[in-house]
Amino acid sequence: MICRDEAIVLMTRDFRETSKIAVFYSKKFGKISGLFKGIRKDPRKFASNLEFLSINEIIFYKKRFSELHLVSQCDFKKGFSYLESDIVKFGLANFCVELVYSIMPQEDAHPEIYDLLVNFLDSLENTNLLQKLVYNFILKTLTLSGFQPHLESCISCKKSIENQAFFSNRFGGLLCSKCSCRDEQCESVLAGTIATILFLQNSNWPDSLRLDILPSIDKQLGKLLFSFLNFHLEKKFKSAKVLNELLDRNVNIC
Repeated sequence: MICRDEAIVLMTRDFRETSKIAVFYSKKFGKISGLFKGIRKDPRKFASNLEFLSINEIIFYKKRFSELHLVSQCDFKKGFSYLESDIVKFGLANFCVELVYSIMPQEDAHPEIYDLLVNFLDSLENTNLLQKLVYNFILKTLTLSGFQPHLESCISCKKSIENQAFFSNRFGGLLCSKCSCRDEQCESVLAGTIATILFLQNSNWPDSLRLDILPSIDKQLGKLLFSFLNFHLEKKFKSAKVLNELLDRNVNIC
C-alpha cells in the first residue's frame, strides 16, 4: 500500500553501505520506521537530508508483515535551526523525543501527539520558561497516551480526598491519609501541585503556557513527574544529564 504523510524525524541510523533507516512520528500513522535505499551514496536522491526533528512530507510503501517500510520520496518542509546553536534547548528536544519514542507503540495513530511535538518545538524557540514547557509536554504526552497519574480521587478506596493527599508511584496516583499506609514510599503532595497538574492535563497548549507556577509547586512538580516516569518506564533517558543541569533541581531522573 502506498501512503503519504507528514512526519517528524525522531532518529536515523546507517543501514548497510549506502542506505539509512529513519524513525518518524507521523500524523496519520504514528511512530513508523522507513528505509532510504541509496541515500548515503546519492544524497540528492531525496529532497531532504533527514535532519533531526525536521518536518517532511514522505511517501512510502507500507508492508503488511514488516515494521520497516520502503520510502520512495521525502520532501523537506520545515526545520528548527535554532537547535543547532542552543545546546540546552537541543537537550530538551532530545528528552521529549526519547519520551515519545519510549511511550508510543509502533504504528499507533495519534495525531494529537504529532501536533504536541510541533507545538513544543515552535514554543521552545521563543521562550525562556523552559521548566514549564517541559512539564507541560510531559503531562500532555502522558495524558494523550493513557499513562497519566490518577488524581481525581484516592486510587485505593475511590473516595474524594478532602484533606492531606499522598502521591504513590506504585499505585499510579493519589492516596488519601487513611490509605497512605499501603505504600511506605508515597510522599505528601501539595494541593496546589495537584491543581497545577490537572490544569496542564486538561487545558489547550496556549492556555497551559500562560499558567504561573509558584516556586514551591514547580520544585515538587518536577520531582513527582520524573520519579513517576522512572518508576513506570523503567529506563534511563540518555538526555537526562542535560535536563537535570537545566532544571537545576535536586531531581534525579537518571
